[in-house]
Amino acid sequence: MRGWSPPASRAATTSAASGATRSVPAGFVPGFVPFLGCSLTAAKGKGWPRPQGLSLSHSWDLQVGEGNGGSRNDCRQVLVLVYSLYQNVRKKNIHILYGGKVFPCTSGNITPGSTQDSTGSRGVSVYRSVITNTSKEMSCFSDFPFPEGFPSYLPHSLVLEYFRMYSRHFDLLRHVRFQTTVLSVRKRPDFTSSGQWEVVTETEGVRESHIFDAVMVCTGHYQEPYLPLASFPGIESRFKGQQLHSREYRDVQAFRGKRVLVVGIGNTGGDLAVELSRVAAKVFLSTRSNTWVISRVSDQGFPFDMVNTTRFNHLLEWLLPSALARRIRFRKFNSWFNHANYGLASSKSSKFKMIINEELPFCLLSGTVVLKPNVKEFTESSAVFEDGTTEENIDVVLFATGYNFSFPFLEESVRSAIDDNRSLYNCVFPPRLEKPTLAIIGLIQLTGSIMVGSEMQARWVTGVFAGWNRLPPPSTMMAEVVKRKPPVKRNPHERENLKMSFISYMDRIAACAGVKPSVLRLLLTDPQLALAIFFGPCSPYQYRLVGRGRWSGARAAILTQWQRTLQPLRTRVLADSPSSSSGWSWMCLLALPAALTAAFLFSKYPQPGWSPWARPQL
Repeated sequence: MRGWSPPASRAATTSAASGATRSVPAGFVPGFVPFLGCSLTAAKGKGWPRPQGLSLSHSWDLQVGEGNGGSRNDCRQVLVLVYSLYQNVRKKNIHILYGGKVFPCTSGNITPGSTQDSTGSRGVSVYRSVITNTSKEMSCFSDFPFPEGFPSYLPHSLVLEYFRMYSRHFDLLRHVRFQTTVLSVRKRPDFTSSGQWEVVTETEGVRESHIFDAVMVCTGHYQEPYLPLASFPGIESRFKGQQLHSREYRDVQAFRGKRVLVVGIGNTGGDLAVELSRVAAKVFLSTRSNTWVISRVSDQGFPFDMVNTTRFNHLLEWLLPSALARRIRFRKFNSWFNHANYGLASSKSSKFKMIINEELPFCLLSGTVVLKPNVKEFTESSAVFEDGTTEENIDVVLFATGYNFSFPFLEESVRSAIDDNRSLYNCVFPPRLEKPTLAIIGLIQLTGSIMVGSEMQARWVTGVFAGWNRLPPPSTMMAEVVKRKPPVKRNPHERENLKMSFISYMDRIAACAGVKPSVLRLLLTDPQLALAIFFGPCSPYQYRLVGRGRWSGARAAILTQWQRTLQPLRTRVLADSPSSSSGWSWMCLLALPAALTAAFLFSKYPQPGWSPWARPQL
């Protein structure tokens, strides 16, 4: 596998209706787009002349369209499976999710303005009030910042607008075919030598067979609603009220005046409990987990993730004993309110989760939301909890219990080898494949934005497919997978096996892709930038400073990220508003010795691969 280069080939498609086989232009992949939204071709071999056409992104030296520097047969085609259907509920538009990127559906049966609902599909629906958990500076694509006028935390309508801006900027939608279902992805008979896949799709009742040199599966892990009904005796046999999964939730109208039990205290469960408390007669929130509640608003009013997701904090967490680091973290959380008093979490527990919610503590304090332990059983109209208490006259049970992931379109030999993301090399590549031509994108849960992590995965995978990056031998990849796998197989719905430290994982994949920045080298060449990278937010722009896909605007984006954060708040400027630039300069000067020491430690010691503290994602 070391040094493997995919064969140059011409993709072909066969119509099941006619049986005809037709060639596909090298710059066009019918019906599919890669992670950044275009059909891709990659030049074969070093020194291959760069073809003309549309540049996909600053990140990849790939082109779209026919080239005049070589034969079209010298191009390798990349297929990305797109599976999830997202909906903008407010405007009733249907949108397609491409591994973390949403594009409006502009063709096919579902068009802008359509009132068709997506609850019957495999996609994840977005309720009207949802707000991002990660700030715009920590969630954007690494070479395309959010507009400075956008607020730090975004409603889904602005996230959609950002995706539209991105797609217009790179002229991506003309390469997308919507309303195409992937029926199967199977190895070709000569897979051991060619690494090719046979893909069967269906569009408007017409089936086609395609041959592709590589496949990126960007379905993520929010696919099938997880409903653990067997864990709640009586919910199906005795309970007479309504039951639904949070995926079916849209707004509060159907719950007005009702007594609602929300099962599960993840981000969605907390959000829905707070929202329903404004109109419901009573809301009960059932949990079996120790849960720390944090606010999006951190020190001095800055976004929580920008203040806390820094390389300096990451180094401290690594250097300090885990018990001490956990104690400091819990003390910080309890400085907002004592979680034990609210029945949420104990500082003595080593197993816990974190959710983002500014309003839940007040709802608990005001009694509009009542926290309850795990449900023991249901009767016809009541819920009996494990502490022996009972709540009568429950009208609705809303399960906020998460999702399962699956790959039903993959052939069994490949699908059965993927238990979770730790079955994959670096959570991306199945290590047992004879050729590394299948990649799983977005099957991760980081302590930061999944969009940023998925983009980094896509950059690395593209380099592997194009021959820029090399994978280790299968034996080495398998050894790494075995080392990271938990000794005991967990329940498939448990998400702990997906959680990873944002900085650790981003740095690991960036190193594989050759785009990881060196703080020590920057200290010698650009001290101001080095200090901003080390003590400031670990924003996506850091991974555009070096290597393939280097972006000339990355340095400016890093040094101005705080200004873009504050810009939307400048709607009423006070005469005595302090200037932040002078304070930042003094901080940089005072922090230089510490940064030098930290950079030395970073270069001398390996970085941790996992973090016990997982923050929610976008």
